[in-house]
Amino acid sequence: MAAARGGFSSRLGFILAAAGSAVGLGNIWGFPTQTASNGGAAFVLVYLVLAFCLAYPAFMAELMIGRYGQANAVTSLQKMSRQAWQKKFAFMVGFGGIICATLILSFYGIIAGWMMSYAVEPFAKMIGMPPVAEWVITQGITRNVLFTALFMFLTVFIIRRGVEDGIEKWSKRLMPMLIALLVLLIIYVMTLDGASDGLDAYLNPDLSKVFEPDLLVSALGQAFFSLSLGTSVMVIYGSYISKKENLVTLGAQVTLIDVSIAFLAGLLIIPSMYVAQAQGVAIFAADGSLISGPSMVFSVLPTLFEGMGAIGLFVGFAFFILMSIAALTSSISMLEGPVSYAVERHDIERTKATTGIGFIIFLMSTLIVLNLDFMLDFVATLATEYGQPIIAMLCCIFVGWIWQRSEILAEIKQGNEQVESSLFWKIWPWYTKFVCPVAIAMVFIHSL
Repeated sequence: MAAARGGFSSRLGFILAAAGSAVGLGNIWGFPTQTASNGGAAFVLVYLVLAFCLAYPAFMAELMIGRYGQANAVTSLQKMSRQAWQKKFAFMVGFGGIICATLILSFYGIIAGWMMSYAVEPFAKMIGMPPVAEWVITQGITRNVLFTALFMFLTVFIIRRGVEDGIEKWSKRLMPMLIALLVLLIIYVMTLDGASDGLDAYLNPDLSKVFEPDLLVSALGQAFFSLSLGTSVMVIYGSYISKKENLVTLGAQVTLIDVSIAFLAGLLIIPSMYVAQAQGVAIFAADGSLISGPSMVFSVLPTLFEGMGAIGLFVGFAFFILMSIAALTSSISMLEGPVSYAVERHDIERTKATTGIGFIIFLMSTLIVLNLDFMLDFVATLATEYGQPIIAMLCCIFVGWIWQRSEILAEIKQGNEQVESSLFWKIWPWYTKFVCPVAIAMVFIHSL
């Protein structure tokens, strides 16, 4: 069965694919916005601590479920179950994650389409097509549906090709491009007036804000969202990992890459905001709050690029290509969840399952586009503030309270014989059993 399912051909393939799933608009768009809204460097410090102390253990739980089950999220969880009620609970958790991934992709595709349209705008100006440049950044049903369809086509194209030839191959191509673009843009922005003030706000924490309840909960929520927890994604990716691999090391490497790229994104976005402020663009209100909030990437940054003159066209093009790549590395993982379920549970051929599910999600996106003012926020809130925390919490409960400890140890020891005497094994089981569910419950209660 493992051969028929496919799998990652190398450790690097998994690391880049899993990091690609984790590194999306939540890191490059959401993290800097959260940072700017929650005390700058204090938020960064708390985020880094919580990513390793709480998100990493939950991340490991999902990876272990997948590699143990060697199947889609529902089947993997049911393999851990011993009693009838546990199997029903497993179905609810596994299928809930698949639904959550589907909902996220339905609105994510729209926002990713906007990123692509904003990448077209400077290109259209370069080749002397100002009417096209104006149209692609103007909100409208036709524009939104067209670019959402284009983004979904790219996602379906990659997933149709399977794990090794699709997810792994394209992750190996896209992730190095993403990192290179990010670094080049950071280097350029650091040469501009105002960047040093942004760097100071980003790197010098006000320690008096570190224990503010809202900051703590926001940082925890960002850590869980950025690692794709609670969507069945890491369960299915875990199922494609070889039994010979050291899961503890792999999970730590993916978490490190994820938080590193989030940190790099902040090095780009926060100084860019202060550069824009130095050029006369209003960034902060009188009370210090962020004016643009989530829409900053579509308002403040294009204004900044325009102020750079001719070079701004190239910088703007590179930035929105970067955002589009980040979105694509995440969307392919979200589509793989429901596709793997359809292929394995209902014996549907992969290309048909991918095309059919991709089209259904596109129709959901179109429905959101037609009711954009109401449905975009509603679906995003439902999936990310309600669905993800609940499913991530239930996965931790499953591993901590239902899966037998001896089976967990046997699973981790494949690829890591000495794990039983390690600090990880002395801490992780009770940490996942008690600390993680309580911490995730705090995020959920706060979101209510």
